[in-house]
Amino acid sequence: MDGNYAFIDGQNLNLAIRELGWKLDFRKFRIYLKEKYSIQKAYYFIGYVDGNNDLYASLQLNGYILIFKPTFKNKDGLIKGNCDAELVLQAMIDYPNYQQALIVTGDGDFYCLIKYLREKNKLRILLVPNRWKYSGLLKKSAQSFLAFMNDLKGKLEYKKYP
Repeated sequence: MDGNYAFIDGQNLNLAIRELGWKLDFRKFRIYLKEKYSIQKAYYFIGYVDGNNDLYASLQLNGYILIFKPTFKNKDGLIKGNCDAELVLQAMIDYPNYQQALIVTGDGDFYCLIKYLREKNKLRILLVPNRWKYSGLLKKSAQSFLAFMNDLKGKLEYKKYP
């Protein structure tokens, strides 16, 4: 086994942190995951958008394994690319390879995955980006496995250096 793996719902993480009024430093976040939770592999699930190649390259340089979902514009012109199925599938493909999984999301669509991993003693932690805005289903399925990113701003906020 390769230690612990992280499965990160990129859209949920990004939107929740921005809603809290700060921007995540992905380099610091990857180091935090390794030091605090012994994360060996960190999968980052994200919708692929032309023109975001610098972001993708930066994430990869900082140690994330990117799993892309094709995107499309809906009738309102918003870009859509939900990666929920990809995250669940990857967590199950790698199931025999990790000791425990860390899931980063506040989305209740992951209820069944969280519940299953907890029952099999494979859930390390559910890291919720915003403690004030996440699914009640996760409160029920994760219980004592919940951690929140609200108090990590001082440690993980992106700051431009002159």
